[in-house]
Amino acid sequence: MSLPDLPNPRPGPAAGHVYLVGAGPGDPELLTLRGARLVAGADAIVYDNLVSPAIVDLAPATAERHYVGKKAADHTLPQDDINQLLVRLAQAGKRVVRLKGGDPFIFGRGGEEMEVLVAAGITVEIVPGVTAAAGVAAYAGIPLTHRDHARSVVFTTGFLKDGALDLDWPMLARRGQTLVIYMGISRLPDICRELVAHGLPAETPAGVVERGTTPAQRVAVGTLATLPQVVADEGIRPPALTIVGDVVGLYPRLAWFTPDSAPAAHPPHAGCTAVHRGEEER
Repeated sequence: MSLPDLPNPRPGPAAGHVYLVGAGPGDPELLTLRGARLVAGADAIVYDNLVSPAIVDLAPATAERHYVGKKAADHTLPQDDINQLLVRLAQAGKRVVRLKGGDPFIFGRGGEEMEVLVAAGITVEIVPGVTAAAGVAAYAGIPLTHRDHARSVVFTTGFLKDGALDLDWPMLARRGQTLVIYMGISRLPDICRELVAHGLPAETPAGVVERGTTPAQRVAVGTLATLPQVVADEGIRPPALTIVGDVVGLYPRLAWFTPDSAPAAHPPHAGCTAVHRGEEER
């Protein structure tokens, strides 16, 4: 891949250094130029389930590929093992690129990984990415802010570390804002019920975007009262993002992206060249 020459480019990847790179929400063209340059010069790539295979393919053929993707109730490697993998690769003197779906510091566990790396004396660079909220909403034609509909936008997770749904519901249920919920599909009926119980009208527009920015993108819209049933009827599954607020009412009028039929792509971990600890016995 040939990248444009820019004035005063940043240095390329350094040995023994880890780069936490946001790979964007799915469309490989949403990767930043900085991210692409680092991937192209990496000795080892550590990547998640939501990272496009086309981005992984930018790495040199000689680079190690470590798939560490996580899905609901299906973790290739626990987070602690991922942290230690990054430490080991960097301590071995490799130029390590950790590719994370979306942005590393927005529900990407980038902060957790960086804490471990810094504690181990390893230098780290953060490369921001297009977070799912911005990318997925844009490809669905749902503006997150709008002078007539939303004065602010709030990002939250629908699934806490311990599995609880103990969120700040009065804050989340304020009118005049857009609420974007990551990882909330499995708890969607509970989320919609709590938002209504804490003050949002049941007729508040709400939608779910499945596999946003990819050829498999699907959008399901309704209200807080109807959305859980709409999602169930249409078979919407993770990865998906939930958007709540009056801006959802602009769909489909502002929809511009026409997804193609899903390509017969290889699984995102098909190029993994690593053998993780314990796999020999599996």
